Amino acid sequence: MKNFLFKELRLAAHPTLFIFTALGVLVLVPDYPYGAIFLFGSLATYITFQYGRETNDIYYSSLLPTDRRDIVKSKLLLSIFAECAQLLISLPFAFVRPLLFPGGNVVGIEANVAFYGFALFSYAIYNLIFFSEFYKTAYKAGISFIKAFIPEAIVIGVMETFAHMPSLAWIDGMAGDDLLLQLPILAGGIVAYCVCNIAALKTAVKRFASVDI
Repeated sequence: MKNFLFKELRLAAHPTLFIFTALGVLVLVPDYPYGAIFLFGSLATYITFQYGRETNDIYYSSLLPTDRRDIVKSKLLLSIFAECAQLLISLPFAFVRPLLFPGGNVVGIEANVAFYGFALFSYAIYNLIFFSEFYKTAYKAGISFIKAFIPEAIVIGVMETFAHMPSLAWIDGMAGDDLLLQLPILAGGIVAYCVCNIAALKTAVKRFASVDI
């Protein structure tokens, strides 16, 4: 499995995956809709799968001494790696941004605890739908992306809408009390991310087993 993951990083991952992963630094940009960062991350996964289709990556992988579960698992772990790396890259910049731009983000939500909780929610939904749909055929990356992207965009839209609602001002807050109130959102995001990725793996493996490569 380790060698298979190495193959994904060195051969299967499209360069945009690494470029868009690095876009976690965009939380340093003042007055920017930070929810767009997650959309870039999901777009990178789609491009990688599209790239894999054009290079016959699924067929090549099936010729290697491994089973189909490992093929799906390595792809999912590649996406998880990119998503988590993006969030980790953004963390130091999220701490620095309020010091450099103390006026707050007038465009959307701050890069706070709730922001990271919603990030995990959005990626959880995207991975569950995208992987479940793609491995029905192991070919149709475009339609899988559209089906996954729409609900993910809705989650991000809800996040940005909540940040502008006076009654939910704590979601956009950076004060200590506000951050404490946001912890359940982060916890919920972590749980959703773990559960959805496990469900995505099980569903994708089951569907991929019946695909005629």
